This record gives sequence, structure tokens and C-alpha cells, in this order.
Amino acid sequence: MYDALIITPVKDSIQSTLKTIESVSASEGKFEYIIFNDYSNSETKSILERNSRIYGYELVNIEEYTANPPPNYRLILQLAQQKALLKKIPLIIIESDVIVTKNILKGLITISETCKNSGMVGAITVNEKNEYNFPYNFEKKKSNEVVVAKHSLSFCCTLITTSFLTKFSFENLSAKKDWFDVYISRQSKKYGYVNLLAKNLEVFHQPHSSRQWKKLKYENPVLYYLEKYLKKRDRI
Repeated sequence: MYDALIITPVKDSIQSTLKTIESVSASEGKFEYIIFNDYSNSETKSILERNSRIYGYELVNIEEYTANPPPNYRLILQLAQQKALLKKIPLIIIESDVIVTKNILKGLITISETCKNSGMVGAITVNEKNEYNFPYNFEKKKSNEVVVAKHSLSFCCTLITTSFLTKFSFENLSAKKDWFDVYISRQSKKYGYVNLLAKNLEVFHQPHSSRQWKKLKYENPVLYYLEKYLKKRDRI
């Protein structure tokens, strides 16, 4: 019996992805790990295939499920929910720009089991200086507390409980949106669950390493907003 299903969506960014995979594979606990390859280039796909034999994760190529161009995050979430519900285990999403330490995943599970009414539990993100960074840089005070999330939880490193997964179907996610973490966080509260931010569980995050174009928001705002509105990207 697995403790949880872990997924990492991947679109190229192979160097950061490999660091994520290595850290997850070294984690304490028994997990089923799936890498969802969302139309990465042939080199990335080949590296993912080779490393699946080394680290023991399952590689799912989204091209086998849809001809839609990336991002296919909505479909990935739907496939992951189906599998988690089939096995009756929680779902943990770890994005490909995040590095976890050995105790993080077990920590998320322990918190979710301790708080019986939790819908989502997120690990807080830090930078190389061990400072809280995006998307949780609104948290100014360092502590080891587990707090009720004032804002939506990011999918950087977040557990979704089995209870909540049974109540809200990801089939209801809009194909016209991108920020599913925001919407699902709101649905969790709507269904009466509590979302928790674990400040005692810190993960290293390199913001937008997995989605390079989003760095334009800070480096070239004009081009970012052209991408956002003309290509209808980054929709909440």
C-alpha cells in the first residue's frame, strides 16, 4: 500500500526536473511517482525515459492521451485524480522547479492525518538564502507553525486529501483557465475543508524554472502581457 501518489508535470526544463526527481526518490515513505511529460522535446523525453529505469517512476507521455498543445495541466490533474481515487490515497503535486528534503512528504501526510478536516496541505517555499519566496513571500515571519492558509495554496509542493478528492471532481475544471491551484484551493474551502500551510516544511523553489515564459513578468513586462492576452495565458 502506497502512502500517496506523487506527480510532477514536466515541459522540458530537464535540469531542474532531474533535481526534483532525485529529491523525491530519496524521500522517506512509500510512494507511487508519476512524471507527466507534456510534449517535451525529444531530448528531454529520452532523458526521462532513461531515468525512469534508474529512479523507478512511471513516465506518462501526454501525447498518448491528447493532441492538444501544452500546457495540458487540466488533463494531468484529471488523470492523477482518477489514479489516486482508484488506490484510495492522497495526491501530492510537486512541480519541476522544486527540491524536497527527505522528511517533507511524510510531513505533509502526518499533518493531513492530524487535521481530519484538511482539504489541502502545502509546504512553504524558500530560496537559496532560506527566505520565504514566491508564491509564499507574503509570509514575513519565520516560524515552525502549521497555519490556516490565508491565500490559495500553490501546487509547488502540495497534498490534496483523499476526502476532498472524493468530493470535488477535476472534470469540473475549466479548459479556459490556467491557475488550477487557485480554483481548487477555493473549492476546498467551499466544500468545508481547511487548507493548511506548513511553515515547518520548507522546500527549495526556483520560481518559473519549469515555465520560462512567466519570468517575462519581471524581466520584460510588456512582452509578458502580450503573451498573457494574445495567447490567453496565465488565466485565473
